[in-house]
Amino acid sequence: MSNKRTREKQLQKLAAQRRAKRRRHSRQRGTAIVMAVAVVLAIGLLLANEFVFNKKAAPAKAQATSKCSTTAPPTAGEKKKLYKKPAQVVRPGKTYTAVLDTSCGTFEIRLDQKLAPHTVNSIVFLAQHHFYDGLTFHRIARDFVIQGGDPKGDGTGGPGYETLDVPPKNAAYPIGAVAMAKGGSQPAGTAGSQFFVVTSSSAQQSLAPSGQGPQYAIVGHVVSGIDAVNLIANLPIAGSNPQDGPPAQKVYIKTMTIKVT
Repeated sequence: MSNKRTREKQLQKLAAQRRAKRRRHSRQRGTAIVMAVAVVLAIGLLLANEFVFNKKAAPAKAQATSKCSTTAPPTAGEKKKLYKKPAQVVRPGKTYTAVLDTSCGTFEIRLDQKLAPHTVNSIVFLAQHHFYDGLTFHRIARDFVIQGGDPKGDGTGGPGYETLDVPPKNAAYPIGAVAMAKGGSQPAGTAGSQFFVVTSSSAQQSLAPSGQGPQYAIVGHVVSGIDAVNLIANLPIAGSNPQDGPPAQKVYIKTMTIKVT
């Protein structure tokens, strides 16, 4: 009987130990589950915060505006003096660079008096007399050119005279080339005050059509500030034609100055 009681006590003790062990395992599992849930909740909160942050930040991109100034320079709208012909101001052996400070930044044109001596002299003369100050870029032809220098601002104005520098048969119009605008019926190389900057590598065919040759007097090339040119070229276009027309906002030539070296 004594042995039986001893065995029962031992069995009860073992059973109690097993129950205690199960309770410890249960508490450990519960703790692990709580920790796992806490980690999941923490990650969820981080993701939710990031989503909300990004959602709030997104409109800032949508509200991005043009880097071009909308302020008109003091000379905007001034009536320009017209001339019968330009005085000879360009000197042989000198290098002339036109510096255009525009609503969208500054760019520089290295003028080529060997290629277009009469027209380059005209540009330098007009710039020295502040003819271009306050005028606009009145035309953007998408993936083609930007055009400016018209005192009337509509593509019909000029300085009161014309020059003529017929471009050579092998003349090229790459991106950044600067040439003079003319009417379709005017002889090749005719120029007034309106100029354009080429903004596309595919402009050659239009500016030098097969069977006709180069049509527009080339006066130079942009040597600095092509980003400003591209900024103008990519502005929205007003009117019914989204590919060719005036920019939706005024783009001024604040000043055109000449550097001589």
